[in-house]
Amino acid sequence: MTKEEEITKNLTLIEYYKQQLESIEMQLQYLQSTLMDYQRAKMTMEQLNAVDDNSEILIPVGGGTFVNGSLKNASNVLIGIGAGIVIEKPIDEAIGKLDERMKRIQENLDKMASFGQKIQSDAEDLSRKTQQMMEETQQ
Repeated sequence: MTKEEEITKNLTLIEYYKQQLESIEMQLQYLQSTLMDYQRAKMTMEQLNAVDDNSEILIPVGGGTFVNGSLKNASNVLIGIGAGIVIEKPIDEAIGKLDERMKRIQENLDKMASFGQKIQSDAEDLSRKTQQMMEETQQ
């Protein structure tokens, strides 16, 4: 393989690394958003656990918007288990489930960030090598 062909191959690979990094960044943002959603749910359940039944509450509907409501029973909550299926669980068990999910998401976040750093490092190394090769061919 000639130097020019190797330079072209390296430039293509660098572009591929760039696309991978963009994809990883999008996945990281999604995981962080999901983690924040679970954290908000956990905080809400913890606060509901401390409120008496038949209390007046504000129910968040998103976008900083709330509706007034009455709490009938805060001892159980409905929690999704996948495929659109929800089950009723005591609030403490539901909080435990959220903790498990948040732990898994955090582990995935850590792995994904580590993978992204490795790709970034590989791309920088290849870029330096390619730059050096380009300078050598110009001489």
